[in-house]
Amino acid sequence: MARVLVAKVGLDGHDRGVKVVARLLRDAGHEVVYLGLFNTPETVAAAARDEDVDLVGLSMLSGAHLTLAPRVVEALRAAGVTVPVVVGGIVPDADVNDLKAAGIAAVFGPGASADEISATVASLVATS
Repeated sequence: MARVLVAKVGLDGHDRGVKVVARLLRDAGHEVVYLGLFNTPETVAAAARDEDVDLVGLSMLSGAHLTLAPRVVEALRAAGVTVPVVVGGIVPDADVNDLKAAGIAAVFGPGASADEISATVASLVATS
């Protein structure tokens, strides 16, 4: 199974969803590192490098996903970390292609099932 880092970036203080996702990933057999609230892209990148994770998951509910998610991808690459990055939260369908063009491997919206999230994480880690 995968070692997954999940984090909140920016000033978004809504953490219930990310805690649910962390638990469902753990229950599916993944090792989860939860970074908590109010992280910078550089903090996420440093933690991903230091924790030697296989995938980074970002929870975005603030509407800043088009700004912050690409910055996390850039910070990871600058830190020498080449792992898939996924985003979950409130992301309009119109923004999904822009996120993928910026290096986001998958986007999970409201209602994404535990099975979908876990299977996608496993698939992304297996192919990276």
